[in-house]
Amino acid sequence: MEFQNLIEKRRSVRKYVERNTVTKDEILSMIKAAQEAPSWKNSQTGRYYCIIDEKNVEQFRRECLPEMNAGKCENAVLLVSTFVHNRAGFQKDGTADNEIGNGWGCYDLGLQNENLILKAEELGYGTLIMGIRDADKIREFCSVPETETVVGVIAVGVPGEEPGRPKRKDTEEIVKFL
Repeated sequence: MEFQNLIEKRRSVRKYVERNTVTKDEILSMIKAAQEAPSWKNSQTGRYYCIIDEKNVEQFRRECLPEMNAGKCENAVLLVSTFVHNRAGFQKDGTADNEIGNGWGCYDLGLQNENLILKAEELGYGTLIMGIRDADKIREFCSVPETETVVGVIAVGVPGEEPGRPKRKDTEEIVKFL
């Protein structure tokens, strides 16, 4: 699929069918695509926790997601995305390189996550990035170390809907040439 078409075709999917169709190899392929994203000083701080067992997915949905999001990822596998904090945007002695600090870890993870969801789209899967979640419960459920920040949960599965294309701002609204 041509890259521009892939970008324009991808949508946030909130309904999935055909439980357990995403394979471990396909998830690894998505994560390998994520790893190709640039990162601050090549720090590569993004991490993924993949919930693929049907019982674990159901338990995770009940315990770690609010009802509004739990209902949007039924029949999908779930990927928790985190980053190792105090690395991207920091010197070896622990001082921040600039005022953004750990924002760089989050920024880098966003780049990775975009690669991941575009690869999922290329493989024929829909995705939904969910930021409304219970980070403490996720940390416990997935055994995420305290050195990592839990950012989001990505649902991946066979789309059960074809969402329309949302309106985008005119490019002229978001750009300024100097």
